[in-house]
This record gives sequence, C-alpha cells and structure tokens, in this order.
Amino acid sequence: KSFLNHTAYLSCYFPNSQKTNVKDLRVFWQKGDFEVVHEVYYGQEIHDNLSPKYINRTRMDMDQWTLQLLNAEIVDEGQYSCIIQHRDKGSPKVIHTSECSLHIIANYSQPEIARLHTGELKPNEYLNLSCSSGGGYPEPKEMTWLISHQNKTDRCLHPMDVSQDAVTKLYNVTSKLNIPVPTNTLTISCLLHLGEQLGSLVSVPLGI
Repeated sequence: KSFLNHTAYLSCYFPNSQKTNVKDLRVFWQKGDFEVVHEVYYGQEIHDNLSPKYINRTRMDMDQWTLQLLNAEIVDEGQYSCIIQHRDKGSPKVIHTSECSLHIIANYSQPEIARLHTGELKPNEYLNLSCSSGGGYPEPKEMTWLISHQNKTDRCLHPMDVSQDAVTKLYNVTSKLNIPVPTNTLTISCLLHLGEQLGSLVSVPLGI
C-alpha cells in the first residue's frame, strides 16, 4: 500500500543467497504482461524499453532489492512482477521471479454535517441533514448515522451517494438523514467506514 503522491516501495523478495554480483544479473520490473517499469542490465540502469509513464519515476535499491516508484498515482495500482536473470555461460537464465500488488490510498476529509433546512424547526416537522466527505480513495464501504439521546445511541444506515472524479479518480460521498423533529435534545454524528485496514472517520457531533 502507498499513499497517493508518495513513494511506493515494491520488493523483489530476492535473498541472493549466492551473493551473486549485480554485474552478472539482469533485473527487470514489469506491470501486467506488457509494461516495462524498470530495468537494470548487468549493473547499469537502461531506459530503452521502459513504458513512457515510468521514465524518471523509478529507482532500484540493489542492496534491498526494492523498487521505489515515485509520486504513486491511482493508475499505478495493479500487479507488478520482478524478474531476475543470471548471465550463465553467456546466456541469461531466470533465477528468480516474484509478484506484488500495489494499492493506492488517499485520505478522505473529515465528514461534515450540514442542515438542509432553514429557519426554526417546529414539532411534527422533519429534520433534514446531509453528511459529506471527499477527496479519498479507494471507495468507502458505508456511512452510518449515530443518533444519541439520553443513554442510548441508535445507528442508522442510509444509502450513500458516491461520485468519482473522472480525472483524479478520487471519490466524494454524501448521505442524507430525514427524521422527525425530536422532542428532547439529540446529538447526531456520522461515521464513514473505509474498510478494515483504514478504519473509520467521524464528524464533529451536531447538537439538536
């Protein structure tokens, strides 16, 4: 995993137990089946075969056998292969291959509750609220409303309106809440669930 616009680190997982000299090895990284991401040809980095979008965006740490991909973008997500060949009696022979998947993360803004009505609320009317968060990736799981009164908290799950920016690929999400005007004091928050590894974001509570 890598944060958007940060450096992603992809490992070859190559133990080099034979302590082979890098000048006898050809190391290349590719994305999917066709795109060449990085190539180290018997100790020298060469750029002849690289896919244009990776030129000047990669560095190989030959001590750690790790590729650094600079300014990771959402389009960089996917499966990468590391292939290592050894020059043996003149003809190269594959001695190691490994794969890793890259997932990009972009932080969502703190969810924010807005009132969708104007003026004073009266009994028997409805309270209309929206909760929004944006600029994040990947797509969130769900948004939950937390309605607290006295010692009790109700959890309401409402459909989430999700949109994705065509250029940046980042997501914006909104959920709406429509409940009768309460007779007692309420505290309302909304919780954005981003999945197991990313946890949740909660809004500033709104007192009604």
